[in-house]
Amino acid sequence: MKKITIGAVTAATVATSVLSSESDNILLIEVAGEANGVVEIQLLSDIAPQHVDRVKELAADGQYDGVVFHRVIDGFMAQTGDVQYGHHHNDDLRRAGQGGSDKPDLPAEFSNLPYEKGVVGMARAQSPNSANSQFFIMFEAAPFLNGQYTVIGRVIAGQDVVDQIKRGDPSANGVVRENPDYMVTVRLKSMK
Repeated sequence: MKKITIGAVTAATVATSVLSSESDNILLIEVAGEANGVVEIQLLSDIAPQHVDRVKELAADGQYDGVVFHRVIDGFMAQTGDVQYGHHHNDDLRRAGQGGSDKPDLPAEFSNLPYEKGVVGMARAQSPNSANSQFFIMFEAAPFLNGQYTVIGRVIAGQDVVDQIKRGDPSANGVVRENPDYMVTVRLKSMK
């Protein structure tokens, strides 16, 4: 095969760079509990660069490993990502969902992307600029979230795994009180 030179960069280098950037934006989440399997999420760094960078950084540091799905509402979404209080090996998960990371909160990066099945968004408190480490994956469409929460990605494989995540108590706003499913590992595809 002949190497084609484009300026000082070869076509092979360009192809490797494109592949690398694509795999740098695919998050692999290994889920365990009632749901077992791998969920692949296409991160949308062009839509929410600061939020995606945060998720990538926490994944690279292994901070999401072992974190539970602490709030799971049937027909709505599964929420996870509390790296402060949400590790499944904690004896007391009552505070899961109240924490974040040791990094500052992020300013909102709202877009026109609709909240449909498989969309991944960043959780936040009342302030639009309070997202930190927690995120949620949609079971179904929820148009009332459109433009209110930052969209960071979409499930491209493993939605069947997401759909099996243990549901929480409907009378407690979806809190999963006992044996919540959790993320065993969370890595970028390029890190595998």
